[in-house]
Amino acid sequence: MSILCVGSMAFDSVETPFGRVDKALGGSANFFSIAASYFSKINLVGVVGEDYPIDALEFLTSRGVDLGGLQIIKGSDTFIWKGKYGYDLNEAQTLTTCLNVFEHFEPELPEGFRSSQFVFLANIDPDLQKHVLGQVDSPKLVACDTMNFWINRKLDGLKETLKLVDILLLNESEARQLSGEYNLVRAARAIRQMGPDVVVIKRGEYGSLLFDEGQIFSIPAMLLEEVFDPTGAGDSFAGGFIGYLAESKNIDHDSLRMAVVYGTVMASFSVEDFSFNRMKNLSREEIESRVEAFLSLTDIK
Repeated sequence: MSILCVGSMAFDSVETPFGRVDKALGGSANFFSIAASYFSKINLVGVVGEDYPIDALEFLTSRGVDLGGLQIIKGSDTFIWKGKYGYDLNEAQTLTTCLNVFEHFEPELPEGFRSSQFVFLANIDPDLQKHVLGQVDSPKLVACDTMNFWINRKLDGLKETLKLVDILLLNESEARQLSGEYNLVRAARAIRQMGPDVVVIKRGEYGSLLFDEGQIFSIPAMLLEEVFDPTGAGDSFAGGFIGYLAESKNIDHDSLRMAVVYGTVMASFSVEDFSFNRMKNLSREEIESRVEAFLSLTDIK
């Protein structure tokens, strides 16, 4: 079962206390699609300039990502983000953002993408998210991400989109800002009243929280010896989370909890190197081995 993903494809220049990289491949659509491709086929909708490397597109295709919805704008440059992290890897300092081709992005779905049963609306303008949903025929599940920028600038548009969404994934500062509640339990309750049945609050190195019809599920992050770059962790989490749900073809309570586990594991691989280098050559055996290690870590029986 395929997953429709719409989001950014970018060049990231990132500096952390453990190293730096210039013009590495990044963007929400990239991180999500690669993580989710270990579970399902992906229909990607995005935009790049003609400076985007062909071998990067060929790699996505090799992972089962359908690029039929990708726009390549000749004579233009790809979206660029430059950021810096201190030892608190939960918070990035944005140094430069150059939208380039992304500034006038108007996603249009190929006919074959419109029947996608699972949809992930990555962190883009909520009006564009709603525009994409208007082109999809009766999806089984719609998940959405957002960020402080859109909560500040387009709150009304975001609330309209959330009425159409089944699952919202966001970090704890965004949850507090969107809901106006500091307590995360109250924040999740307020957000669920906006439309999403399920709210997942990502807390970086402190793990994540799943809120679903009065039930709360809390798990830690994966314990790692080395963390190099958290830039794509949230989108990699979403890729593992939605990818598992699409593969299992189930969205009941137990499946949602296991989806959080798989999201956590895919995020743990993502942060072990810059860009999505660590996720490029994973095997399903490696993923399942880390899932088992994580479950063992959290088992209290």
